[in-house]
Amino acid sequence: MESNPVKNLQECFSTLTDPRKERARRHELLDILILAVCAIICDCNSWVDIAEFCRVRLDWFRSFLHLPNGIPSHDTFGRVFARLNPLEFEQCFILWAEGLREALGGEYVNIDGKTLCCSHDYAKGKNPIQMVSAWAGANNLVLGQLKVEGDSNEITAIPALLKIISLKDCIVTIDAIGTQKEIAAQIRSQGADYVLALKTNQGLLHEAVAYSFQEERKINFKGIVHDHYQTVEKNHGRLETRQYWTISDPDYLKYLDTKGEWEDLKSIGMVESERIIRGEVSRETRYYLSSRSGEAKEFAQAVRSHWGIENSLHWVLDVDFREDDSRVRQGYAAENMAVLRRLALNLIKREPTFRKSVKGRRLAASWSGEYLLRVLTSI
Repeated sequence: MESNPVKNLQECFSTLTDPRKERARRHELLDILILAVCAIICDCNSWVDIAEFCRVRLDWFRSFLHLPNGIPSHDTFGRVFARLNPLEFEQCFILWAEGLREALGGEYVNIDGKTLCCSHDYAKGKNPIQMVSAWAGANNLVLGQLKVEGDSNEITAIPALLKIISLKDCIVTIDAIGTQKEIAAQIRSQGADYVLALKTNQGLLHEAVAYSFQEERKINFKGIVHDHYQTVEKNHGRLETRQYWTISDPDYLKYLDTKGEWEDLKSIGMVESERIIRGEVSRETRYYLSSRSGEAKEFAQAVRSHWGIENSLHWVLDVDFREDDSRVRQGYAAENMAVLRRLALNLIKREPTFRKSVKGRRLAASWSGEYLLRVLTSI
């Protein structure tokens, strides 16, 4: 083979510290990493599956990897990723993802958490691992993820994740748990804007914003700087109408944030959704804080983009990668496997020629070495 399809991966992950003693290294660390990524792309979800797949494809792998001692056993894969430093691994992943990312002004970066349901080991007092991820929908990329440590929650992990990701000129969306004054200030200090969901975790402010929209709607926002946008979607027997309002009146915002504690607060937003399915009507109302100017259509795009992290990332990891069923849990293996899945997903989503589902692409890669090569070189 004239070119090495994994050269970029090898360069970005070359600084990883090998956790094994030197005399015990029968297989190169980067080879183990590349083998695991390729196998996960090809619909393998356990160390046993990964080792077996690689043994079957040994001759193909030798076209670009040396592999002097053949394919590692499933125990070797498990031991290496159980001991590999997850923070180092994550730093290398972020470096690699940033290399794939195209600069897009006003790109939405969505932050949300996910629990790895079967990563617990209650017999050893180990609760399920929670990961906070950053998703850039326009680039179709996972930008990074961090484990929520110990007994803490996403509030502590979100600032740490934001700090290591380039956010300049982006619009960051976070669910209600991340609606914190310090997080808003950090986003602005990194040159980005925020759209933060507002729920009862911000009790008095949530009540004040909700009351404001209720009262202003009664008088059709008379004399208040505001904007409105509406979408209607109809498919598969479902009719959904969403209305978006923003208030960006400076005097109004001063009334809501009297102490100026929310950095550069420029607008508040409300989304009212009405869904009709087979005659059944349901309604939902949500509120937001934003450092953007208050254009309702842009606000709608930000809100919709945040739903993308559920549909394009979390749902895919659960359904196609069966992440919630994974019982990989020894040492650091669960969080390192989570990084491997997201690395594989980034590669799969960036392959432009085979317009099938993620599941279809994984199967195609498992059947065809030629297509797997295209996935590896899609960057």
